[in-house]
Order: sequence, then structure tokens, then C-alpha cells
Amino acid sequence: MIIIYNCFGGTHTSIMASELHLNNLPNDRIPSTDELCNIEHFNKLDSKDFGRLIFHGIDEFDNEVYSIGRGRSKAVIPAMEGLAKQLSRKHHSNEGLIFINCSSSVVFPLSIGGLFSRWLKIGIFGDPFVFSGSKASYPKIIKLVERTKEICKAPPEGFFIYDIDNKGQLKKLN
Repeated sequence: MIIIYNCFGGTHTSIMASELHLNNLPNDRIPSTDELCNIEHFNKLDSKDFGRLIFHGIDEFDNEVYSIGRGRSKAVIPAMEGLAKQLSRKHHSNEGLIFINCSSSVVFPLSIGGLFSRWLKIGIFGDPFVFSGSKASYPKIIKLVERTKEICKAPPEGFFIYDIDNKGQLKKLN
């Protein structure tokens, strides 16, 4: 199965979710600022990275885990869904796909921090908001990852595409 965590910027919540999914961040407490700073892409990507699929690793269920920043585009995820369907038909693949929208976990300080830190390049002002907002968002990220891992434990047979949308609702897309 392929798991793709996604969010607006692709540098905060989707990165944390991917690393939490791979057990590189704690699932029983809020990570420290140092732990967040040690994540390879955390708070380091910007708008030129929108649409870039970042591979994070293989989980304990042998699934590939990725993240992507969507930006304002409403086409990135549907395009990826369409491509997955085409490739599955053409190559007779049974590889499942899950898109997890991490936007529902974002709190206001993280949005403000991301704006100042990544887009306006004023890290001295934005970074404190990024870190406090990331920590405030973390319990919601834990829940998203737990929900995703439940699907990983007992995935459907054959090809499937699931989407956990920005309201946390699970939908089967094929």
C-alpha cells in the first residue's frame, strides 16, 4: 500500500504525520522542539516544493509512506488518484493507496507561523509560532495516524483508494 500524507505547505503537519507513522516521533507525548528540528524536511520546504512527493520510508506493515504539499491547488490529489487508477488498470496492480489530508489538525498559530516562517521568510518571527502550533496540532495528528494504521492492519483486498479528507471523513474513491 502507498500512504500519502498531505497538507497545504507540505512542511509541517504532513511531515510530522509521516514521521509519526514511521515511529520516528513519539505517539505517547508531544515531541520537543529539538525532536521537531531533527526531522529532515520539517519547516524547511516552501512554495517551490508544492507537488513534490517526498518519500519518508517503509512502515511496519511494509507500506511506503510519503508526504506532499498541495498549495492552493485543488488538482494535485485528484491528479494523483487518476494516475493511480490508470496505472492499476494498465499494470494489473492491486497496490492500495491512502491519501490523508492533515489540514484538519492545523491550529491557527501554526498557520501564522508557516506564513511568516516559510512564505515571507521571516523565521525569527514565525518559527516560535510554528513550534507552538505544531505541538498544539500534534494530538490531532496522532489520531489521524492511528486511523491510518487501523486501515493498514486490515487493508481491503485488491486495488483501492481511500481518502481521509480535511474534515477527517474516510471515503473510498474507487
